[in-house]
Amino acid sequence: MTETTERRLARTGVDALAVKPAECDVSRALDVDVDAVTIDYEGREHVPDASVLRELADARTLRVTTPVRATGFDPTGDDSLDDSLPAGAGRVLVAGHGAYLDEDEQSRSVADRLGAAVAKHPDAWVGTESVERVALATGATQFELLSRSTLREVRALRSAGFDGEVAVYAPTVLTDDEDAVLDAVGAYAARRGPVRRALPEPEDGRESVATDASATGRARDVLSKAVRDYALVGDVATVRERVADLHDVGVDHVVAYPARGLEHVS
Repeated sequence: MTETTERRLARTGVDALAVKPAECDVSRALDVDVDAVTIDYEGREHVPDASVLRELADARTLRVTTPVRATGFDPTGDDSLDDSLPAGAGRVLVAGHGAYLDEDEQSRSVADRLGAAVAKHPDAWVGTESVERVALATGATQFELLSRSTLREVRALRSAGFDGEVAVYAPTVLTDDEDAVLDAVGAYAARRGPVRRALPEPEDGRESVATDASATGRARDVLSKAVRDYALVGDVATVRERVADLHDVGVDHVVAYPARGLEHVS
């Protein structure tokens, strides 16, 4: 790995790196020249070993996803997994994706648990997806997904007097190769409501329209626009300009998730 490639992500101006232990050895985040790392995992089986988390926390500002409805992370019940995280690890409090919660966990209320978790971890970030009003009511750092309305919404928050911090999570693809971009984040963008509604109906008896590099016609046109609304896409200079725009309107932390893998940003 050369010095130039090691610093590609850092040169975009992003503030943190998001890594998923279901996809990679999260200790590889130490090879990327960023000051902060968030661990974004799906399901308890992917919680990294405590020794790995300690290593990351010693070298970087570290935050770990904490699904407050999940047993082991529930601040109003069993929070043993939360207590087992290293002292240097901060939290990203989320309601928790239903796919990774059992039936009982899915039925648990969110608002009281987010409030209790913020009281326990006052410096936590709170994920806003599907719980925007509840998240805002906590007063904690708002952790949002990048979207086509992010700039407008953050301006509105600041104009309304919100002086807390705002963090934005953005899948990031450091290339202008359109096929590579669509392979990396086409399906992700296609899951967003406005994009799903804009995509054409599948043809030739297919169950769904292609959302990767094989997309053609109107589907490809829609996706090519959408990936730039919901992800940071392009060469280093292009992504750096978008990150600067986010900072200019009041975003405090831009968190990049390397959608093609760490080897393409480090």
